[in-house]
Amino acid sequence: MSETVAPRRYKTLSVEAYGSVTWVTLNRPEVHNAFNSTMQEELRRLWRTLRSDDSVRAIVLTGAGDKAFCTGIDRTETMGEPREETREETREQAGEEPREQEKIVGSVSTPFMFDDPGANIGPKTCDLWKPVIAAVNGMACGGAFYMLGEVDFIIAAEHATFFDPHVTYGMTAAFEPTHMLQRMPLGEILRLSLMGNHERLSARRAYEIGLVSQVVPYNELTEAASWAAQVIASQPPLAVQGTLRAIWAARELSRSQALSLGFAFVGLGTDSESIREGQKAFNTGARPQWRLR
Repeated sequence: MSETVAPRRYKTLSVEAYGSVTWVTLNRPEVHNAFNSTMQEELRRLWRTLRSDDSVRAIVLTGAGDKAFCTGIDRTETMGEPREETREETREQAGEEPREQEKIVGSVSTPFMFDDPGANIGPKTCDLWKPVIAAVNGMACGGAFYMLGEVDFIIAAEHATFFDPHVTYGMTAAFEPTHMLQRMPLGEILRLSLMGNHERLSARRAYEIGLVSQVVPYNELTEAASWAAQVIASQPPLAVQGTLRAIWAARELSRSQALSLGFAFVGLGTDSESIREGQKAFNTGARPQWRLR
C-alpha cells in the first residue's frame, strides 16, 4: 500500500491501495460500521489526505462484513454533552486513553453550536473531488446518508437495504434526507424518512428510482466496484475531475448558470497532452472492451 495513501494507521478504517484505486472500508463490523467520533476524525483526515495524493485516481467506499455498509451514528456514545478541549488525538500521541467525555456527537452547548457529523465524513464536504464509488454491502441507514449523498454513484449488493430510523426514535430527520433528496424523488425520500424503522427500501427498488446504478449478487460486488473504479482511474485524471466538478456544480446551479460555466470547466479540465493521447487512440481505431449494463 502506498505510503502517501495511508501515512498512519487507522483505528476505525481499513485503507488499501490497488494501483491507482484506493479502497476505504468502514471497519467497525461489531456495531454494523456505525461511526463514532474517532471514525469521523479519521475519515476527515483520510479524505483530506487523498486530495493531495496524485497516485490515487478513484476511491471505493464500503463497509466491513456482509451485514451493513453503515448504520449511521453510534448511539452508544454520549450525545449532547460538551467536548473537552483536549482532543483524543493529543492523548493518543501521549500514550493515554481517551476520556469518556470526548466520545460525543451532537450539540456542544446550544442548538446553534451543533457538532454535525456531515462536516467530517462526506468526501465532497472535505473537498475531495476525485470519483468515489459506494459499494453498499448490507444495511445503509440514518447517518450513512451523509456519505451516500456525496459519493458519485452507488453499486449495491442484492441484499442491501436503505432506511432512516430517526422519527421512530423521536428525532427529526433533517440533514440526512436533505442529502438524499438530491438523489431520490421527493415522494420516495419522504416515505423513507417518515416510515422510520417500519419499512426498508430494497436494493431493487433503489435501482428503480435511480438511487443505485447497479445491483449485483453479494459475491460480485467487489468485482463490479473494482471494474468501474479501475476504468475511471485509467482515464486522464484532469478530464475526470473536471467532469466531476462540472456535473456537481450543475446540480447546484440553474441550467443557464451551469452552461455559462461550462467553458471554464472545459478549459480547466482539458490539457493538450490528454487531447493528443485521445486523438492518437481514436486514429488507430483502438476501442475498449465495453460492458453492457
